[in-house]
Amino acid sequence: MALGWTSSNPLVLHGRHFGRTVFSLCNFPALLTAGILRLEELQDSPIEDYPADVRREHRVFMNLIDSYPGLLDRITTGEEEDVIHIGELLGKGASGARGDDTKTIKSAVLDWLVPRGQVVIPPLSRNIKSDRGFNHEVTGALLCPAGLDWSDTATKLSLKSGETAVRGDQWPMFLYAGYEYDPEDPWKGLLRGEILIFGFKHVFTSPSSVDREPKATRSGNAYLHGMKSVTKGSLAYVATQVRFALSSSSVFSRTDTVTDSENFYHSILDLLEDPDESEEVVDLMTWWTRRIFPNSSSSQRDISKNSALYKIREKRAALQARAN
Repeated sequence: MALGWTSSNPLVLHGRHFGRTVFSLCNFPALLTAGILRLEELQDSPIEDYPADVRREHRVFMNLIDSYPGLLDRITTGEEEDVIHIGELLGKGASGARGDDTKTIKSAVLDWLVPRGQVVIPPLSRNIKSDRGFNHEVTGALLCPAGLDWSDTATKLSLKSGETAVRGDQWPMFLYAGYEYDPEDPWKGLLRGEILIFGFKHVFTSPSSVDREPKATRSGNAYLHGMKSVTKGSLAYVATQVRFALSSSSVFSRTDTVTDSENFYHSILDLLEDPDESEEVVDLMTWWTRRIFPNSSSSQRDISKNSALYKIREKRAALQARAN
C-alpha cells in the first residue's frame, strides 16, 4: 500500500483534526492494532466488562473509525504493516498539530494575560519560557491550583521552589470564570475562564479572531473541517495547551512529570465523560458552542415564544403530559 508521508496526505490531515477535537495523546498504531483485536473479542463479551481505561480507548477507536469513511475496511483487510503505517500517518498529523499549536500559543498567550492595552509587569519573553510558571506573578496566579492561596507568601514560595509539587489533576485557577474558585461549588465557572476562550479561538477559528466577535473564518481549522460545535476533546486539548504555555517548561512531553500534562488532559476528559456529571457537562458544552459558533444549529437557541414551532412543541408536551 503506497501511502505518502506528506502533510497533505488525507490521513495526516485527519489526524491533525482528530487529535485536536477527540483525543490527542495516544499511540495511533497501538490504538488501531488493539482496536481490531478488541472487535473480535467483543463478539463474546460486552465492552462493559472491560476496565475504564480500555473502554475509553475503545470509544476513541470507534470514534476514529466512524469519522473516516473506509478506514475500518482498510485496517481489517490490510496487512499488519499497513495498519501500523496508517496509524503512523494519523499520529504524524496529531503530533504535528499539537507541535504547531504549542509553538504559536507560546507567544500568543502573552497577549491574553492582561486587558488589551496594558503590559505584563515584569515583561515576559515570547521565546524563552524560564521566567513563566510560578516564577512570575501573573502566570503564577493563573497556574496556582484551585484551593491554594497565591497571595499567601509561604504558598507562593513553596510553589516556586517546587517544594509543593503540582499534579495534573490539581486544576489551575485559569480554568475558572473570573479566575475565582468556590470550594462549596467547584463546578461554578469551571472551564469558562477567559484565557481558555482566547486559546480556543486561536486554535479553531484562526488566531486573528481572538479579539473579534466569534465566527468560523474560512481559514480556521473549524471551518476547514466542518466543525460546528465544541467537543469535549477540543476543550481538554485547549486547556492542556494553555496550561503548558503558561508554564516554565520548554518542551511539551507526554512523560514530563513536572507539568504532568498527560495526567491533566486525562483528568479533564474524565470529568467531561463522567455520566454522573452529564447535566453540568451538557450545560457547559452548550455554553461553549454558543460562544464559539453562535450561528450553528448546535447552539440550540431558545425558541421564540410567539413562533409556530413553540406552539407545536407546547402542544406536544401537553399531550404527552396527559398521556402520562
